[in-house]
Amino acid sequence: MQERKIKLNELQDVKEFVTAAGKCDFDIDIFYNRVTIDAKSILGVLSMDLRHDLTVKYFGEDRSFETVLSKYAVA
Repeated sequence: MQERKIKLNELQDVKEFVTAAGKCDFDIDIFYNRVTIDAKSILGVLSMDLRHDLTVKYFGEDRSFETVLSKYAVA
């Protein structure tokens, strides 16, 4: 399992992230406080409080997905 913190600021960011997650054949979850959402669900991701950093946990490897994660990573 890998874990990264990201920040999605705009609707386009969410669309790009969910599209990249949807292409992966492993589970990807987003966490904030006690809420867990499937990262492949655009409605689920949009329901999160995007003003805060989100934690992404994923259980596989995909170079293009990790490139998108790096784009939105919080230092």
